Amino acid sequence: MKNTSLRELRRRVQDMDRKLTSLLNERARIAVEIGMVKTAEGGTVYDPHQERRVYEQIGTINEGPLPESSLRHIFREIISASRSLQQPLTIAYLGPEASFSHLAAQSHFGGSVSFSAQPSINDVFDRVERGQAHYGVVPVENSLEGRVNLTLDRLLTTPLKIRAEIILPIRHCLMAAGILRDRILRVYSHPQALAQCQIWLRKHLPDCSLHAVESTAFAAQTARKDPEGAAIGSREAAAMYELKVIDEGIEDHSSNATRFLVIGDEGAGYIGGEKTSIVFGTRHEPGALHRALESFAKRCINLVRIESYPLKGSLWEYLFFVDFTGSEDDERIGQCLTELRERTTFYRHLGSYPQGAARQ
Repeated sequence: MKNTSLRELRRRVQDMDRKLTSLLNERARIAVEIGMVKTAEGGTVYDPHQERRVYEQIGTINEGPLPESSLRHIFREIISASRSLQQPLTIAYLGPEASFSHLAAQSHFGGSVSFSAQPSINDVFDRVERGQAHYGVVPVENSLEGRVNLTLDRLLTTPLKIRAEIILPIRHCLMAAGILRDRILRVYSHPQALAQCQIWLRKHLPDCSLHAVESTAFAAQTARKDPEGAAIGSREAAAMYELKVIDEGIEDHSSNATRFLVIGDEGAGYIGGEKTSIVFGTRHEPGALHRALESFAKRCINLVRIESYPLKGSLWEYLFFVDFTGSEDDERIGQCLTELRERTTFYRHLGSYPQGAARQ
């Protein structure tokens, strides 16, 4: 077989780049037309269900050698750029920059959006509710440390809906501004991050004082100013705030992951997804919860999460957050929820949305 010269291979790559550029621009022009149709029909530019279908199709047609994960990253940016041509989006998230909420938002929306860091979960909800951001990204639960109460509090009262979920693997780093590990006296991080690394901290930094702050990114900012301090956060936070990574993978369990929610208005023409979240309350009497859950059991609807939540202002009374597979659009589930409303004292539909997969 005749060897192909490097010059010839590069020429072929250049020809392919020209074709790819032409195809990408043609795709973008079609995306603009799609945006115009959506607008005319009262729909929204952001369609997590359609984006999910694009990623699934990529996995089906990919013949390599590029791995599916690489193609997902490429198409995430193609989708993000195409979406921005239809309408520039602003995404509020729990900041500062390089927080895990920021990483989750980037992994979902790509780089062609405007990100707006907010100091608290309440501020994320407020920005979206006031129309100052199109969507928000907030943490709702961690696989090790459980629920995020502030997010659940706001889901009870907000007019916003859950539009999508993001599952982000959490890999923690110990970082500092050039100090050696045996010289560290203080460690800063978000309370959940400190809890997720407690075994490692007791073993390697038993004499250090632990300081809880509002986010892992703010911890990095704080450590940068403290010559005897270190922070726990992401590798991206270390790079952002010019800190040296001392140790990586210090989380106590490798399966550590956080679930984030994308919140926003439903918009006209909204369709359901393969997962639904609701919250309800029952009468304070024997068998009330059993009767409520019976609506799901007799229709073989799979509950993937149920969690009791104290009802504020009422001692020893609880609400129940429930996630189940399926959508309100399904007749069987619609019947279930109609019956459930009749058996409960409080009911709220939080959203139907595509089921998230772990991001790499």
